[in-house]
Parts: sequence; structure tokens; C-alpha cells
Amino acid sequence: MDSGSERAVPRKRADARRNEKALLDAASAAFVASGVDVPVRDIAAKAGVGVGTIYRHFPTRADLIVAVYRHQIEACAEAGPALLADSGTPHTALVQWINLFVDFLITKHGLAEALQSDAAAFQTLHAYFLDRLVPVCDQLLDAAVAAGEIRPETDAYGLLRGVGNLCIGAGNDPRYDARRLVQLLIAGLRLR
Repeated sequence: MDSGSERAVPRKRADARRNEKALLDAASAAFVASGVDVPVRDIAAKAGVGVGTIYRHFPTRADLIVAVYRHQIEACAEAGPALLADSGTPHTALVQWINLFVDFLITKHGLAEALQSDAAAFQTLHAYFLDRLVPVCDQLLDAAVAAGEIRPETDAYGLLRGVGNLCIGAGNDPRYDARRLVQLLIAGLRLR
């Protein structure tokens, strides 16, 4: 293999990664704006690719939805330790991370339906969601407890489930302020 051939293979993989990221970013934005049932042609137009390119990467809508949510779950999971390292207090990091989690939930039209679907892909996604986010929340809670900032009996799964339940229907009623209710829930964790 000459050096020209060796360079072509990695560049192609990097291009494929960039294309996939562009597709995931475009799909994510389209899901936020229009829900998970947005036409694939709209996603393709936003990504600047043809519809066939999307189907080459993601043969079914379920594959695309799963890939987008995995990508977003990873971003949320990676934010936890970064916030803990960069925030003034563990409680501040927890509040900021919960706000990111709320953003993730209330901007995902169709997420609840997708996670409750009978499709095997969505069942795996729900398990991935829990496997990645519960430990991050647990780490943030443990740090805040160790700093004497919150009540020690708070369970990460229960907290995420409670936040998730408060976010259900947030987009359906303009009078319902899920963010405000989540703020009250998080304020209730504080030691006075």
C-alpha cells in the first residue's frame, strides 16, 4: 500500500463520521422542531444530503431515532462529570445537570412514546438511557450529600423518574411550567 492509499482510508472514515454527526444533528433539530415523525426529506434537506444517504446510515426511522437519542443521552451523561468539575459546588452542578436533563426531555416530542414502544430498538434505548444517566445523577447526588448540601436519602432513579413525570405534557399546555415544578423539586432536596 502506498502512502496515498493509507491516507484515503482514514479520511473516508473521518468523512463518514462527520456525515453521520451532521445527520444526527439535523435529525435532532428536526425532532425538536417537529417531533420524531418529521419527514425524512426534511432531515435530509437540513443535513444537506439526499434521502438515500440517510437510509444508507439508518435503514429505518427507528434506527435514526435510536441513534439521535443515543447521541443526546451521551451528551447528557458526559455533561455530569464536567459540570461537577467546573461548578462552584456539587449542588450547583446537580441543578445545572437536572436543567440539561429537563431540556433533553421537554424538547423531545415523541420521546415518551418512543420509549414505551414495543419495538426492540426502543426497549434497548430505554435501558441505555437508564444505564448511562442514573449513575451520572447518582454521582452528582453523592457529591452534594458529601458536601452537606442535600438530603442523603435521595435516590437517583427516583429523582430522574420524578423529573421525567413532571415533564410529561409540558409541550401540550402553555400554562403548565414543568421547569418551575422541577426547580421546586430540586429546591426540596436542599438542607436548610
